[in-house]
Amino acid sequence: MARKVSVVPRTLRGQITVIILLALVTVIVSGRALENYTKNAYAVPNLENAAEQARTIARILAQASPAERASILANAQRSGLDVSLAPISLATKFRVSPEMQDMAGRGIDFLFPPDGEPPLGGWRAFLDDRRVIAERVDDQTMLMFFGVPDTILTSAFLSQSSYYFVAVIVLLVFFFIFAIRTVTEPIKKISEAAIESDINSSSQIFEERGTIEIVSLARALNGMRHRIRLMVDGRTRMLRGISHDVRTPLTRLRLRAERMEGGALREALLVDIDHIDGLLAESLNYLRDEYATEEVERVDVASILQTVCSDFSDVGFDVTYEGPNKFIANCRPLSITRAVTNLCDNAMKFASKASVRLDENDTGFSISVIDDGPGIPEALREKVFEPFFKADASRTGPAGFGLGLSIVADIAHSHRGTVKFLSHHPRGLIARVDIPN
Repeated sequence: MARKVSVVPRTLRGQITVIILLALVTVIVSGRALENYTKNAYAVPNLENAAEQARTIARILAQASPAERASILANAQRSGLDVSLAPISLATKFRVSPEMQDMAGRGIDFLFPPDGEPPLGGWRAFLDDRRVIAERVDDQTMLMFFGVPDTILTSAFLSQSSYYFVAVIVLLVFFFIFAIRTVTEPIKKISEAAIESDINSSSQIFEERGTIEIVSLARALNGMRHRIRLMVDGRTRMLRGISHDVRTPLTRLRLRAERMEGGALREALLVDIDHIDGLLAESLNYLRDEYATEEVERVDVASILQTVCSDFSDVGFDVTYEGPNKFIANCRPLSITRAVTNLCDNAMKFASKASVRLDENDTGFSISVIDDGPGIPEALREKVFEPFFKADASRTGPAGFGLGLSIVADIAHSHRGTVKFLSHHPRGLIARVDIPN
């Protein structure tokens, strides 16, 4: 099968080169057309031609006698030229155009200067409100050429600015389209894929399409994500193996302690063994991370929260639900159940009662667990989400292992959401989980 050959370069450098070449061709063709149109549509003075005519007549007059000068001027005037002789001292009375017009004119003359040597008084000289081009005839006399329109536009400006104008517009349009289609859109897609990506998923999330540079970037990000996934999996397998291996000698210790005679030492050993066993169980529970692989479903979130509250109430805890009786949303139901359970369990360790509130907002929904406990200092409200961190100094109560809130944070992040603690007045703490649509 014949391989399809693309005429569009695959590299950014090649595409920029093609755009520059296309822009040059467009500027030449369009600039020429615009120049012809403006010259036909607008009557502008050709200062170079007028100055050359005045300079030619001045040279002829410089070589003529006084009688011949009068004849030359008469012939020039009969041909339609508004010319006359005047003392060269009259050049001191020349003035420029009005202030604002003169500023614009000076700018145009600076950017698009007429060709040739400027006449006496410059290209924008006025005498008695008439524009004049003056040329020296001799030391006492000058030739004044009238009839040049009083306008800031010149033929040099129209001919040169047409190309500049077209060049700016063409380059802006071409590069704007190029930047959107070739650079901005692929990078935006990569950014969106990175935000929505799940490191536990084995599928490729960065689409390897576009220019060679964009494809290389996407391939590098996919490779980096794969390496991170392998590193995390290796760490998780190692910790799981250690946890299982430690349980074997721990079981032997329990059996030996139970065979000991009753006493304070035996009870202390059994308490420590139970503590270590609970820590291992909690660590394995944390490392299972089912929330990362659970599928998103459309479920009744209100029903999930009501069930969690009922479970706590059945065992004697004062946990109530506040919110709508039914609320359908997309989420991972088992993960949400686990997160709310952990928050309620954490609240009831330090408070006498708690309430679970469900609120709908423009971006999704939020779940708040409100208790009347001692709260958490603001300085520790971020640290408590770190694994094995415990803020018992501020919330005295039954000691935990510091993994429950870490699991809540991971579940919130797996939903592309957030979790944070807020103060509840007059007393207590609000743990709020925000889940976007």
